[in-house]
Amino acid sequence: MLSAVPGPDLAAAGYTETEYAASGSVEGLTPDGPVAAADFTTRVLVRRPADDVAFNGTVVVEWLNVSSGNDAPAEYTYVAPELVRGGYAWVGVSAQFTGVEGGSGSVGIGGDSLATKDPDRYGTLHHPGDAYCHNMFAAIADAVRTADPLAGLTVEKVLAVGESQSAMALTTYVNTFAAAHGVFDGFLIHSRALAGLPLGPVGAGVDVTDTFRGAATPIHAGVRVPVFTVQTETDLLTNFRYHRARQPDSDLVRTWEVAGSAHADLHQVGPFEEYLGCSDPVNRGQQRFVLRAALRHLNTWVREGTAPPVAAPLSVGTTLLGQETTEPFFDVDDLGNVVGGVRTPCVEAPTQVLSGIVPDAISRICMLFGSTAPIPDDALLARYGTREAYLATYRSHTDAAIAAGFALLDDLDELLADARPDLIPE
Repeated sequence: MLSAVPGPDLAAAGYTETEYAASGSVEGLTPDGPVAAADFTTRVLVRRPADDVAFNGTVVVEWLNVSSGNDAPAEYTYVAPELVRGGYAWVGVSAQFTGVEGGSGSVGIGGDSLATKDPDRYGTLHHPGDAYCHNMFAAIADAVRTADPLAGLTVEKVLAVGESQSAMALTTYVNTFAAAHGVFDGFLIHSRALAGLPLGPVGAGVDVTDTFRGAATPIHAGVRVPVFTVQTETDLLTNFRYHRARQPDSDLVRTWEVAGSAHADLHQVGPFEEYLGCSDPVNRGQQRFVLRAALRHLNTWVREGTAPPVAAPLSVGTTLLGQETTEPFFDVDDLGNVVGGVRTPCVEAPTQVLSGIVPDAISRICMLFGSTAPIPDDALLARYGTREAYLATYRSHTDAAIAAGFALLDDLDELLADARPDLIPE
């Protein structure tokens, strides 16, 4: 399972990593209705504390992302430090057909089946099609409470997480399956589109492009457990159009929209940025810190009933294109950074223009990764005067983000290391 950025040293943290085959039989649901049960054997990756004494009682089950044509632990990449220091167990599930059987991803990349990559290891895997993916995901999550992968751990809560296409799948799961299953205690949905992932077919993968053509789909009012949605600038506008699915916060629904963030960013691609072939540097925002805080808030929410802090939405205006047509846009400050939303130090003490919107992007990948643009030297000097003054401002906004609950004190050193005094002219 590839990741461009290395995660925490699991062995040093007292964690184990083990891959399993998970087999069972579940019923399916297509756009035309229910279909008969089918057998499956899929892949499950487990990263867990070796000892119960280090386990916090919460299992985070990630719907692995297949947008590249291969399984990717997209959310783990962002929140891994919080998982390990917090004592969570993490379970990555190959829930979708493409992750097991291969196929075309949604970003112009295709992948081989797991069995093709390693027939000795994965030759017995079989996915019956995305008509079954939601029930497969739930059956595996339910099983890990008592099955061998978490033997020796006392499981108290199970959370579902997913990013991008996986977030769209979880949106559909929450609205269609969650209440009947009663498996999950909470959901972290990261970077969804206006609609949920369509129900899939038998024997093939779902067409994710139908999500972008669908009707706006808020979280259902009948939800029974906390649902926490974290959105980037890219998700609000572009063809994701989440601005049309916005809904008020409630006792069980909370949404954060992160200023200066993109659907994917430098933290996710790391040293491989140049291979994306984008015209501009990719987004260098700080959504990873917000996501780690969101995970901790969600865990507290399901355990203690304390909802996360409320955040202002990103400020979206509209331009009238005709009598019945409007075009949305972000309101921005004098430097070009978006106004409103969850504010991190890099947008409150800016040294760059951080955007999730790339006009006329040369590829789907480059559209998803947003952009980073320079701020003129004279504007930086007028704002800060000196590097020391910039650092003092940056530290002040770091403290404010932590105090507001949008970042964690545990990430203070990493947040401060993210400052860019080198961009302030001497």
